[in-house]
Amino acid sequence: MARDERGSATIWLVTAAFAMSMLVGLAVDLGGQVHAQQRAHDLAAQAARAGAEEVLAAPAVEGRYARIDSAAAVRAARTYLARSGVTGTVRVRGSRINVRATDTYHPRFLGIVGINRVQVLGSAEAELVRTLGGETR
Repeated sequence: MARDERGSATIWLVTAAFAMSMLVGLAVDLGGQVHAQQRAHDLAAQAARAGAEEVLAAPAVEGRYARIDSAAAVRAARTYLARSGVTGTVRVRGSRINVRATDTYHPRFLGIVGINRVQVLGSAEAELVRTLGGETR
């Protein structure tokens, strides 16, 4: 008596194709999340640089010292983040400005299992450095 095995390969093929599709989807979404995180870090670094450029003018022009104008630096960094479409926090301490950017990645494939948003963070710090004649002060 011969057994009819028609269709058994089809079940295996469908299962394997589904598993491969899920693996490709995970790879795509993981790559997208890493890219979004790198973008958040880059935006935080650019916002920190924008803030660190806000220097108290009078003492710097007179050659006495260079210090970050805290209020202007926070405004400049927040403006940069807002124009880039992300949110974040800005903190100034002495000659350093710390920026933390928060962005959202929207997965392409993970939505199938209910993951529609992934929050990514990036942070950076900039320091105001003054040099005279090759000497850092």
